[in-house]
Amino acid sequence: MGTGNYTTVTEFIILGLAEDTTVCAILFIVFLGIYLVTLMGNSSIIMLIRSSPQLHTPMYLFLCHLAFVDIGYSSSVTPVMLMGFLREGTSIRVVGCVAQLCSVVTFGTAECFLLAAMAYDRYVAICLPLLYSTHMSPRICILLVGASYLGGCVNAWTFTGCLLSLSFCGSNKVNHFFCDYSPLLKLSCSHDFTSEITPAISSGSIIVVTVFIIALSYIYILFSVLKMRSTEGRHKAFSTCTSHLTAVTLFYGTITFIYVMPRSSYSAEQNKVVSVFYTVIIPMLNPLIYSLRNKEVKEAMRKLMAGTHW
Repeated sequence: MGTGNYTTVTEFIILGLAEDTTVCAILFIVFLGIYLVTLMGNSSIIMLIRSSPQLHTPMYLFLCHLAFVDIGYSSSVTPVMLMGFLREGTSIRVVGCVAQLCSVVTFGTAECFLLAAMAYDRYVAICLPLLYSTHMSPRICILLVGASYLGGCVNAWTFTGCLLSLSFCGSNKVNHFFCDYSPLLKLSCSHDFTSEITPAISSGSIIVVTVFIIALSYIYILFSVLKMRSTEGRHKAFSTCTSHLTAVTLFYGTITFIYVMPRSSYSAEQNKVVSVFYTVIIPMLNPLIYSLRNKEVKEAMRKLMAGTHW
């Protein structure tokens, strides 16, 4: 672990979202409910896809892994947040703080790559339907999923590597509800330009590349849909993309605010609010977005419930 890096500070105090006990009690109930819905919703999506043969397609393979990533993403943050509502200042060892940051970055980055893979899948399905089985073969799908997790690990290594190079010898109070890189960097007494810019370049590059893939895929999809003569065909093509576009907009809008924009352009409180949205709220919304707006998922759910009832 390199104790030389942390000669004075051995643990951090997570200040959390609020100090007032009444507000904390209310927020505890709200976020506990959100976390339970997140676990149940994403677990249900995984079980539904695994148990429904009609959903054994590349699109739903990616959705299954997206649900798994959302569970990991939320679970990396929410339990520590909930503890913060029960007592004033949650202490967490330096090792635990590094592990939490690593976990959050890994799952968050994997989600970026999975959303890009899902966009590519929609492009092939709509623009190159005759080549779908070739371009989205099981081998290619496994490679795309594996690359998503590998990309998450590499980006997490960048963040944790920079964090481990820092020294903490002053205040150990983190003005956040989890061990995010930006508030930890503010506490360091040794950080330089490299430790500040390297994670921004790493995550910024991933956001740019994945957004480019998503945007290019949907540009081609748009041109293909506009060429369709059938109104029903256009509607069906757009309906298969609506859920994914909604998830992409919500997720990328928030992470861009946190990891790409200069830190001087937003306050610590704004940072907290936006972080709550992308680490806690979006993992809860994704299964709702994909189930409520997807006919195949709803049909598979209906069949599964009918079979269970029988």
